[in-house]
Amino acid sequence: MKVLALWGFFGGLIVGALAVDILRFMKKPHALSLREASIWTLIWVSLAALFGAAVFAIDGSAKGMEFVTGYIVEWSLSVDNLFVFLMIFQYFAVPAAYQQRVLFLGILGAIVLRGVFIATAVTLLSYFAWLIYVFGAFLIYVAIKLVRAGEVHVEPQKNPVLRFFRRVCPIDDSYHSQYFVVRREGKLMATALVPVMIVIMTTDIMFAVDSIPAILAITRDPFIVYTSNIFAILGLRALFFLLAGIMGLFRYLQVGLCAVLMFIGVKMLISEFVHIPIGISLGVVATVLLGSVAMSLLFPAAQEPAAPSRQPGEVPPKEEKSGNRVS
Repeated sequence: MKVLALWGFFGGLIVGALAVDILRFMKKPHALSLREASIWTLIWVSLAALFGAAVFAIDGSAKGMEFVTGYIVEWSLSVDNLFVFLMIFQYFAVPAAYQQRVLFLGILGAIVLRGVFIATAVTLLSYFAWLIYVFGAFLIYVAIKLVRAGEVHVEPQKNPVLRFFRRVCPIDDSYHSQYFVVRREGKLMATALVPVMIVIMTTDIMFAVDSIPAILAITRDPFIVYTSNIFAILGLRALFFLLAGIMGLFRYLQVGLCAVLMFIGVKMLISEFVHIPIGISLGVVATVLLGSVAMSLLFPAAQEPAAPSRQPGEVPPKEEKSGNRVS
């Protein structure tokens, strides 16, 4: 009964906030101002806090702490997504006014896909408990790989889903306002926004492979895993526009995220022998992330001259006003 009440509260918060979001922002495409992005980031964090308080009140302090820790872990890992999203938009030269629709639809797709991933992972762990060690080793491997790789590189031209889509569907390499499909000479064609959407969604799937095992080290409760995931990613769009101009300031954030993944991976590997209380896990995660942000502010990177986002001779997709827009 408690879980049903929380599911209802969760659904009401999400549907209500998305409805307001759609009515306010999706009718007229525009780039979120710093003020709008700040307000909506605060709204999504406040909704997560409100839901967390409901979990504490209805399901007890243990589940409440699991939700808070899971949310912080997922939210911090989601911040890393923003660096990649920014590079994807730069690569495809997406006008700022259309970026939020792509992010909005990409996040809606992530809600469905993450639900499938979480259900699959929790089911597998219930039948094959030893998979927790596989997940732990995988997170440590990802953390080491990220530390050694340094910067994240985006290569959409190598995306297999996008390459397949280009073979089977005609694409007009122009932007037609916020539309994804146009009619040209009687034929329906995808606009340049569709490849961007494909890369965004497939990239989120890759991030889910990291983030879902991370939260499974904190709780095996599918409800806590899913709700903390969804609250974290729903605030991504506003957070993207809030941080897009200052992401470069947090030079040590990725190091902090790698340390969090390493800690969670070790926690999984020793879970059968050593129990780390959820309060300690929350403290470690918060301390590492705040420390990485503080280090970034205390020791900023030296400024370098801006480099062009495209190679000489490359022509970015152009925005066109003509054509019959479909959706």
